[in-house]
Amino acid sequence: MHILGISAYYHDSAAALITDGTVVAAAQEERYTRIKHDSAFPENAISYCLEEAGLDLDQIDYVAFYDKPFLKFERLLETYLAFAPKGFSSFRMAMPVWLKEKLFQKDLLRKQFQKFDPQFDWQHKLLFAEHHLSHAASAFFPSPFDEAVILTMDGVGEWATTSVAIGKANGLEMTREIHFPHSLGLLYSAMTYYTGFRVNSGEYKVMGLAPYGEPVYKQLILDHLIDVKQDGSFRLDQKYFDYCTGLTMTNRHFDALFGGPARKPEEPLSQRHMDLAASVQAVTEEVVLKLTRSLAAETGIKNLCLAGGVALNCVANGKVLRDGAFENIWVQPAAGDAGGALGAALAAFHLHCSGPRQVPASGDSMQGSYLGPSYPQHDIDHRLGQLGARFETLDEPQMISLTAQALADGKAIGWFQGRMEFGPRALGGRSFLGDARSPGMQKQLNLKVKYRESFRPFAPSILREDVADWFDLDSDSPYMLMVASIAEKRRRQMTAAENALFGIAKLNVARSEIPAVTHVDYSARIQTVHADTHPQYHALLSAFKALTGCPVIVNTSFNVRGEPIVCTPEDAFRCFMGTDTDLLVVGNAILWKKDQDPTLKLNYETAFDLD
Repeated sequence: MHILGISAYYHDSAAALITDGTVVAAAQEERYTRIKHDSAFPENAISYCLEEAGLDLDQIDYVAFYDKPFLKFERLLETYLAFAPKGFSSFRMAMPVWLKEKLFQKDLLRKQFQKFDPQFDWQHKLLFAEHHLSHAASAFFPSPFDEAVILTMDGVGEWATTSVAIGKANGLEMTREIHFPHSLGLLYSAMTYYTGFRVNSGEYKVMGLAPYGEPVYKQLILDHLIDVKQDGSFRLDQKYFDYCTGLTMTNRHFDALFGGPARKPEEPLSQRHMDLAASVQAVTEEVVLKLTRSLAAETGIKNLCLAGGVALNCVANGKVLRDGAFENIWVQPAAGDAGGALGAALAAFHLHCSGPRQVPASGDSMQGSYLGPSYPQHDIDHRLGQLGARFETLDEPQMISLTAQALADGKAIGWFQGRMEFGPRALGGRSFLGDARSPGMQKQLNLKVKYRESFRPFAPSILREDVADWFDLDSDSPYMLMVASIAEKRRRQMTAAENALFGIAKLNVARSEIPAVTHVDYSARIQTVHADTHPQYHALLSAFKALTGCPVIVNTSFNVRGEPIVCTPEDAFRCFMGTDTDLLVVGNAILWKKDQDPTLKLNYETAFDLD
């Protein structure tokens, strides 16, 4: 049985295809259109999924959409009625779009699929899953657990903002929900807006900024914005927010509470902004820990699955893991709305069709999240040749050896191997790489390669077998969704003057043997690399370790700020030529920047809208 899952029309549109419950392919539309967080109908991602599976649309048994538009429309109407006449202007702006497109989404989907196949049987093949059910299915069904509690937290689905489900074998039961407008995700997004970052894309910047500050506003948030009960349930005081009725996230009461207006995008960051970030992060962690402790005590189940946008908060995830209320935790790597496409397909197979589920003997069912397109070497060579690139194609051992040496020599490298990752993290398929031991690598990658804010941290990729020797972690973290501290023996003793620094001044102090991936609080967002899911990347790390004694390298996504992660060899070459990167490795093709035609250089710093 073949089932296609779709998410679209809000943000991070995607498609995923499963066959008899096995994940075959998944991709986000943004990777093809080059529009970050593209919300359009994912026709390119669908075409890829069908091609990867060798299928036409008429061979698909069901198409599953990731939410229920009528329930969303119900929320819009009820929210307006609850707050009327306040908010009429935003209601008036939203209504034409809803009436024209979203309310009649089934008809819109029918028309889109009939472009693929005029005979598409939409009346019998098109299914709709509730938003949080899609998230929960995406977290439980690919997980390594036969039984688990599933906690989903995001901005809002139809009505739910936080939900709990119990999964067992091929079953999934939603047991409780917290409803809009009370939302942990929207609280975090409100602070994202207030500190001058873009909602739905800048939340991870707030998380990265938090360690530079102190949570001095935490109690103010708990006293005024959110009422948190001991079991983790909560309510937000709508006096301070404008997302129900206005065109912004916060209002004048929020401004008055925190002592001034929202920061404008690209304005300088002050210590106050860092403290605000630290405070909302601390509140988020407290709520999540209360929820997980309560659920563990209530259910007695040992396993926890997480999904929804809040599950991308890897700092909170790391604290849940270390807290130990649950013995095992698994986070869906595409935890946001893109993953809803996969969840909708899995829900259709296991719940609608009662399809069986096979829990893997080891690991999970996501194939390392390497679910996007790959390119054979002859195709890569042809594409690079068409672009005018100058390159040499080596055999794989030579390619690995040369790349490892370049890393050891301090080069910044674009690395394009195998299938593209599904989800927001680059995991060694489409990555920029650097030497984690280099004190200057973090700044070089941020300012000269990524063209992004200097404060933002980078993640370490480390051989799974070595992780406990370098970090306070001894479990799998293949998807870069767990934060842990640098092992004590790897830390550098700080001077009194260095310890006295605060804010961004902390940035340039080397804190460990691997300063390029050590955040100012000694934390790191860890990716464990496994030979069975990405043998080439594992071989590169092994070769680098043999050269240097260090099994850790810097891994960041292959893109510049505001650009989606690269998808094709052409994308990779353009990004390489638009950044201060020394070496590009595409499959076994080696491209040195010094060898390239200088007329092909691009101005990438302003090529994309800032996120």
